[in-house]
Amino acid sequence: MRLPRLRVVVLAVMALSTLITLGWWIFGPSGVAVVATRLSWRYELIIERQRAESGSDWCDEMPADARDVTRRVLADPTGKRTTPGEHCRYTQLAWRRSWIAQNEGGPGDRPDWPRPPLRLAPPGEPGSERIGKREAYFEIELRDRENHAWVCRLTPERWRQLRVGMRFRMPVDRFGTANCPQMRESAL
Repeated sequence: MRLPRLRVVVLAVMALSTLITLGWWIFGPSGVAVVATRLSWRYELIIERQRAESGSDWCDEMPADARDVTRRVLADPTGKRTTPGEHCRYTQLAWRRSWIAQNEGGPGDRPDWPRPPLRLAPPGEPGSERIGKREAYFEIELRDRENHAWVCRLTPERWRQLRVGMRFRMPVDRFGTANCPQMRESAL
């Protein structure tokens, strides 16, 4: 008689623990508990260099700043031009991404744009450099108890409000991708 009672008690304990786990999963706090382990900023400048590039086009559609032009008469392979026309090969100066200058630091450092030395070539010659696009990144590194790490980009205003050691809850999908905009401060 004692064996059936033991089975009932074991089954009841298993059912109760399953219900508690399921209840926690459904009604408990959402997201993964994480801690801020590092705050960093990075300012980047894209440096562009003027380069000579080759091109070809119909001579009447050629860019105005084209140089070293060679011409030949061709029939249009697309059929848009009914008679043969002059087709040109040329070189042209164009600005292209060359390298990135960056400054980086943490919460104790004042964010500042880099001041890279730029090359200057004579006007109309390739080799000059200029500052192109500017990018500013304010990031926080977050880790959970299993030491999984995520990096979230924030606005400068939000970034300045945070400190290393702060705790958050953050939704993470089944692929391990964090939903940074949904990160909420946690009291745990």
